[in-house]
Amino acid sequence: MRALSQRGIDQPFPVQQLVVRDALAGHDLLVQSPTGSGKTLAFGVPLVDRVEPGAKRISALVLAPTRELASQIVDELESIADARRLRIAAVYGGVGFGPQSAAAKRADIVVATPGRLEDLIARGVISLARVRILVLDEADRMLDMGFKPAVDRIVAQTPAERQTLFFSATLEGATGKVAAAYTRKPRRHTHAPEASAKADIEHRFLHVESPSAKLEHLVEQLRGEQGGRTLVFVRTKRGADRLVKRLRKHSVEAAAMHGDKSQGQRERALARFEAGDVEALIATDVAARGIDVAGITQVVNFDAPGDQDAYVHRVGRTGRAGARGTGISFVLDDQTDEVRKMAVALGLVKEFDHGRGDRGRSEPRPAQQQRQRSRRRHRPKAVR
Repeated sequence: MRALSQRGIDQPFPVQQLVVRDALAGHDLLVQSPTGSGKTLAFGVPLVDRVEPGAKRISALVLAPTRELASQIVDELESIADARRLRIAAVYGGVGFGPQSAAAKRADIVVATPGRLEDLIARGVISLARVRILVLDEADRMLDMGFKPAVDRIVAQTPAERQTLFFSATLEGATGKVAAAYTRKPRRHTHAPEASAKADIEHRFLHVESPSAKLEHLVEQLRGEQGGRTLVFVRTKRGADRLVKRLRKHSVEAAAMHGDKSQGQRERALARFEAGDVEALIATDVAARGIDVAGITQVVNFDAPGDQDAYVHRVGRTGRAGARGTGISFVLDDQTDEVRKMAVALGLVKEFDHGRGDRGRSEPRPAQQQRQRSRRRHRPKAVR
């Protein structure tokens, strides 16, 4: 309690109120909760309370889909783990084995990505035979990233009598089946943001006339009144790097965040973004999963999200902690029907339809209109 109080935490978030009591009682849990809702402490506080110090073995394992998320979980739990004299270690790829192996051997709690954890197990560095508590954080994204075979193998190496805490943005479909397979008589909790929370984010859909015009509109958004700290989503790693170079030609400093970057490069990009040294962070969906940066004023979907879950994960990184944010999505003509269906499913159809009148869809200039009329007059007639 003192460790939390020193960080200014004296009241639980809604998801913590739902979860902590059952977790402390030892129940398996299925928890549906979005990113940024406070779920790390929802599982972290009872986990730290239930693990006994001095066991000289891994007593608790937290699996996360990305190294950024694993690192952030450790940062979030380190102070309360230290208050209980527990050692916590992060295990993820992109860095050398030596320091991680040494830390994992001594740890009571390990927070790991599946790939690197399997590497350490194969090397005989660590064993999961005495894990009492297993947490799967952002489990839906782990499955989306193709980690299910690895997670299955890891879970199989933990004791059957463990406690399992399964956290996911969705508990439907394939994710729900996996959740049922990993847990025993779980208690289920769903934390959905209150309806009033929607007012914290202004959703805008900007209809753009061509792919090449998106850059001009992005620069305009970055330089506008709502500029500030901006997270920009693109579809591919190459697209992220290319956009950084194109923005630089417009005197806009940006950094890229994607899976081909080393851990050091990703950490430096995040640090520059948090410090305000870059105006925008350009990220892919997978790389951005672990980003939890305060004060993001706007999220720009430079490339349209693949589905409504992706939209929620992206735009949900702004408008946090009572701050107001803006989510802007560029929509090309051939994406209109698909994106509108997504907007309807999210209850944003009014915002989408209003966006049709935004200036993103430029009206033809007089000279353009004259050329268009000229082309129509001189167009060859069809031959019968």
